[in-house]
Amino acid sequence: MSYVGPDFEPPQPRRSRRGPLTVAVAALVPGALAGWLVWQAVADDSGDGAAPQQTRGAASSAPSTSSASGSPTPSSTGDGKEPSPTSSAPAASGPLKGKVVVIDPGHNPGNFQHTAEINRKVNIGTNSKECDTTGTATNAGYTEAQFTLDVSRRLRTILQQQGATVKFTQNGDRSWGPCIDERAEIGNEAHADAVVSIHADGAGAGQRGFHVILPGTVHDGAADTRSIIATSRDLGVRIAGNFARETGTAPSNYIGEGTGLDVRTDLGGLNLSTVPKVFIECGNMRDSQDAARLTSGAWRQKAASGISDGIVSFLRG
Repeated sequence: MSYVGPDFEPPQPRRSRRGPLTVAVAALVPGALAGWLVWQAVADDSGDGAAPQQTRGAASSAPSTSSASGSPTPSSTGDGKEPSPTSSAPAASGPLKGKVVVIDPGHNPGNFQHTAEINRKVNIGTNSKECDTTGTATNAGYTEAQFTLDVSRRLRTILQQQGATVKFTQNGDRSWGPCIDERAEIGNEAHADAVVSIHADGAGAGQRGFHVILPGTVHDGAADTRSIIATSRDLGVRIAGNFARETGTAPSNYIGEGTGLDVRTDLGGLNLSTVPKVFIECGNMRDSQDAARLTSGAWRQKAASGISDGIVSFLRG
């Protein structure tokens, strides 16, 4: 996601000086235990040292029609006619029968054409932020909005096969948005058992890896996350572990101190949620190594599988 705009102001950079032994010791601390297990699952894929000063990429230009690798764009995933974003997609019988999952594909391919609309301020409880942003893109022009829709649609298919009812906040079928407060409200009104917001980051080159963003404790105005802190963390830890294992991607080397987990209190999509919800930054689109993965259809299928495995694990307890 681009951190230019509404939900996306950069957290303070944190340099990690932890070597493998220190990380192992830190694993004994309850807050870092789950993240360390994630790191152990993919340690051979990392090879990254301390992170440089964190920077955020600028918003992207108009979406291209295909990824840099020639992989299918979201419109060519074989879905045919898409349901409206807040309607229920058909569910099969399976272990998740009766469960509702809301998938929030970050940004919107049309946002760049509606800057006035997406720059409108909305209330997120703690303060006001812009409605939405355009998102980021790879250096070759594959946009975050394309990426999030593609992964979301793959994820929906897998979850439906497990019997879940799946709803989207947007499916490329509206010209812009929705705003961050509406995205949260869609999950709330659906009484979702789990909500996952799909993103990719726009940090500097050399900063790579995934991280899952968890809601911090907020009780201010319309925002009150106290009832979802524990369940959201459980959801996020399970997604992080399964995503790492399925994709072979190491946790972020610039956020989360190697845990693959980050707690935020400045995101309207989390602050306004009343149901378990997390964001996942699947990688950094501005780093060439991560971009090679993000633009691969085969890797995006693994990403969807990893996220799905985490959701299924959470919902089945």
